[in-house]
Amino acid sequence: MTVAVIEAMRVAARRLRDAETGEPSDDERRGLLRAVQVAQDALDAVKAEHLASLERSGGFEADGASSIKVWARNELRLDAHETKVLTAAGETMRLLSEVGHAAHEGRLRLSHLKSFTYGLRHVGADVMRESQPWLLEVATVCEPAELHGVIRALREAVHPDELDQAWADGMDKQDIQVTALPTGWHVIGFLDTALGAKLRTVLDSLGAPRDAGDERTPAERRTAALDVLLTKVIENGLPSDKGIRPHLSIIADLETVQSAAQPSPFHQPVQPAQLVGFGSIGPQLLSYLACNADVTPILTNGLTTGDVPQAKVLNVGHSHRLATLKQRRAVIARQGGECATPGCRGTHLEMHHPHWWSKGGPTNLDNLASA
Repeated sequence: MTVAVIEAMRVAARRLRDAETGEPSDDERRGLLRAVQVAQDALDAVKAEHLASLERSGGFEADGASSIKVWARNELRLDAHETKVLTAAGETMRLLSEVGHAAHEGRLRLSHLKSFTYGLRHVGADVMRESQPWLLEVATVCEPAELHGVIRALREAVHPDELDQAWADGMDKQDIQVTALPTGWHVIGFLDTALGAKLRTVLDSLGAPRDAGDERTPAERRTAALDVLLTKVIENGLPSDKGIRPHLSIIADLETVQSAAQPSPFHQPVQPAQLVGFGSIGPQLLSYLACNADVTPILTNGLTTGDVPQAKVLNVGHSHRLATLKQRRAVIARQGGECATPGCRGTHLEMHHPHWWSKGGPTNLDNLASA
């Protein structure tokens, strides 16, 4: 193998000398670049081989290093990741002799060796040894990413049960979190194979370019598709919850709504509208959301006590256990659309009687809370 490396270096050196004697032609430049690349790949193979050997023997300790990574950092100025990749490649060449020979000849890149390392770990040494001839044919004519795809396909063919196990593992990791930030919502999560495919299929369909003149970016088309999907579900797909269908709720004073609808050239301070579950929103967004919204006027005087006429109209005493639709709306407005439990910002709410109805608590506004 050493002979092959030296020969690659000689060819590169000869090309370099020829280039120094005068202005090289394009043909000479192409030949020079090919030779330099072969020599560089061959030298990478040598470096990987001897780093792996030094790690196995513990020879790095002679220079006071505690590990091969520390030695390579001090002596070769390699970071820990580079050293890890090189030593793994060295072990791969030792276990797959035909791959090692091709690497020393400069026919493989270090990235190709990483894919063979992946194969040893996930396909198995025996299968990889038997597959060396045809995998090398792929590696010597394809980019590393293509080789990696071929080895992954080999893994799936040899270990089909791992595909189902990966699906099961993915189900255990499923999660979606939607967190309010000052500028919007941050969405993170993980979906299993089937659920992710469903979401991808829907977004691809709804987010397809409208026509040849659609200049939206892929990101804009994906978010627009999600908007269409959620709007359709909210409008048609969600059942009512004791008379109140799930919807976006915005709570705003009358003055705030009027100010947003008819902006004044003079600044008049008003209380910002509140998008339930998110927080304060500006007048332009309020106007945009209110454009197609249902508006429910609520008189807030008397929402917290039964001692005024407006509250008495809504109070039903002990004649009904469940809150009426109007009571539910009034309590939700009183709580700003969020759970009454301190510290909880949940918006899917159920009505409760703090003074239990079974123990004589009335179904009145001052004895109702949503949580």
